Amino acid sequence: MESNDTPAHHETPVFGDPDLPQEGEINTADDAASTTMTGPQNPVIESQFPNQMDAPATDISTQPFFWSSFNISPRRVQRGGWARELTQQDFAISDEIAGVNMYLEAGGIRELHWHQTAEWAIMTRGKCRVTTLSRTGLPSVDDVEEGDLWFFPAGLPHSLQGLGPDGAEFVLAFDDGAQSESNTLLLTDWFAHTPPEVLAKNFGVAQEVFADIPLHNLWIFPGDEPGSLEADQAAAGVTWGATEAVIFRLSRSEPVRQNSGGSIKIADSTNFPASKTVAAALTVLEPGSMRELHWHPNADEWQYYLKGQGRMTVFNTGPHANTTDFRAGDVGVVGRNFGHYVENTGDEQLIYIETFKSDHYEEVSLANWLAHLPPALVSAHLNIPEEVLASFPRDTQGITPIR
Repeated sequence: MESNDTPAHHETPVFGDPDLPQEGEINTADDAASTTMTGPQNPVIESQFPNQMDAPATDISTQPFFWSSFNISPRRVQRGGWARELTQQDFAISDEIAGVNMYLEAGGIRELHWHQTAEWAIMTRGKCRVTTLSRTGLPSVDDVEEGDLWFFPAGLPHSLQGLGPDGAEFVLAFDDGAQSESNTLLLTDWFAHTPPEVLAKNFGVAQEVFADIPLHNLWIFPGDEPGSLEADQAAAGVTWGATEAVIFRLSRSEPVRQNSGGSIKIADSTNFPASKTVAAALTVLEPGSMRELHWHPNADEWQYYLKGQGRMTVFNTGPHANTTDFRAGDVGVVGRNFGHYVENTGDEQLIYIETFKSDHYEEVSLANWLAHLPPALVSAHLNIPEEVLASFPRDTQGITPIR
């Protein structure tokens, strides 16, 4: 006899709907009232998250929301360009990486500055001239374009300037979730807050030289488009090959994984030696493909979606498994060691960048792990015949091929 606290509607778990009590709208076919939502609605937001409103039946419980977006971030605009950011203050679980999306018009300058954290960046549109100084005091001046990276270690000064005809748009990743683009050490601020006699003594000139310096910082401001790269390099005293390269042409590099489903290109300290605290992977998923089930044992994954649309499920301890949707301009974070996949749900390529607070890229493929265990052991866990297990992928795919 059933006890009084036994649910009147009790089912046996089934494949694709494994939990008791059962979760998801799939279980409400004979009880439509259980999905009633009579409170205020925001259909625009709801339409962006179909897998939040009607989650797969395999989702269970809840976990910290791993979606955010530059599309909801306030945009700081000045003559010369704009920026918008996502720090841990905005996105609580993003404690290892903070992100900035910035645009500089042709000639627009992000003023000379430095940070208390390292700065990694990927160019997403246009061209940009970057300058910096090495730890040994040697200068670098170079031009970057779409698909290129740069890396400035913490404390090293740098500047950015948009080039013609379209200026420069890029995404920065700082190796500390608390870092804000509005909290940097700026050249103009230091000059304005240093006594004139100290400036004169430091540079060996009369105090009057500094009479017209800006009294407020510039941050981003318009400027004339720079001349030839060679002329700027000569003027700055650049010696070719004298210092470690601060840029990396990721778009021109060879994929480490590639098949009919897409490709993965990796940049870390093994092929981009300067990048000692941020590793990255540029992932392209064709329609119908997905990033295979995997996890990263050495760092959280901070994602920026460049193109297309997709959905991701994150598997956490508990168990917790939750699915949400991503589009261009969105940002996702997956905790270290959390299992996940990303699936292309659109009809065009899904392109996103994965960044990690680490000097090297690491990944554990679920398929690769299972393929390198005694088949009888895996069969005992999953109740799948050994001859069927033999047809599983035998190594890391990175991306599932389109079959």
